[in-house]
Amino acid sequence: MTGGEPALSALAALLAEPARAKMLLALTDGRALAASVLADEAGVSAPTASAHLAKLRDGGLIRVERSGRHRYHRLASPQVATALEGLAALAPAEPIRSLRQHTRAAALRGARSCYDHLAGRLGVAVTSALLDRGALVATDGVQDTGRRPGDPLSAQLPTHPYRLGEHAAEVVGLLGVDKDVLSDNGARRPLLRFCLDWSEQRHHLSGRLGAAVLTAMLDQDWLARTRRRRALELTEVGARELRDRLDLDL
Repeated sequence: MTGGEPALSALAALLAEPARAKMLLALTDGRALAASVLADEAGVSAPTASAHLAKLRDGGLIRVERSGRHRYHRLASPQVATALEGLAALAPAEPIRSLRQHTRAAALRGARSCYDHLAGRLGVAVTSALLDRGALVATDGVQDTGRRPGDPLSAQLPTHPYRLGEHAAEVVGLLGVDKDVLSDNGARRPLLRFCLDWSEQRHHLSGRLGAAVLTAMLDQDWLARTRRRRALELTEVGARELRDRLDLDL
């Protein structure tokens, strides 16, 4: 029989092991990673990593993709990434004991990928610019991306107070996004979704449009992926283009 209460304790047990938690966080940038990479990320041996990955797979949090003889692991769904981002806001911060840890934490707050969209200070800034330039319109009359009363802490919003504005095609075009993304075309994924950013506590854009924005910025080398997995680096080209096109001084 199914349909009972959610088994939160089983989920909590999977996350309670620090190595498994680090592996999951490493996967929240949307990429599929090899077990050896995840073992290094978690600081455990290859056999130990394999055992942890098996538990995460059996628990429905990750899935495996095969490429030839190789196996790669990724999060099972965007909902898993959203849940992890939400839990990150509630979890106490680990003590920073080194300059490397401090630098990594600062990089994640500055710009990071949340599954397939842009988060952190940069993600919030781009979302605010879309609102200021009429690509988005706030339907609740609040011309701001700040947290609204009742918004869940650092999670994807079940409902949001935005719609496309009359300048949407023009403004997203400035970011290198094809305006065809704005049409429905029978897509199952919503065009507009928003998350409450865990580090900024303001809204950032997700959904199909959020994914298209991040893809365009990476393709144009405005952003570069780093060795810190989720952390993204704003390039000189990106800083210049965002300043010239959206008047963002970053």
